[in-house]
Amino acid sequence: MVNKIKGYRNMLGLSQEQLGKQLGISKQAYYNKESGKNSFSDSEKLKFKALLLPLFPAITIEDIFF
Repeated sequence: MVNKIKGYRNMLGLSQEQLGKQLGISKQAYYNKESGKNSFSDSEKLKFKALLLPLFPAITIEDIFF
């Protein structure tokens, strides 16, 4: 799962810090979530999905996080 989330972040062309800002969290908090130490909240998952919709119109939260 971790590599998949990182891959989607890279497809968006965003650093961990930039994506953290998009999700309303710090770079460190984002790093901990991307590395699997902490889980993404439901609201963060929805924001992440919204960022990916222009690239993947049919993507689901399950596709991204599971």
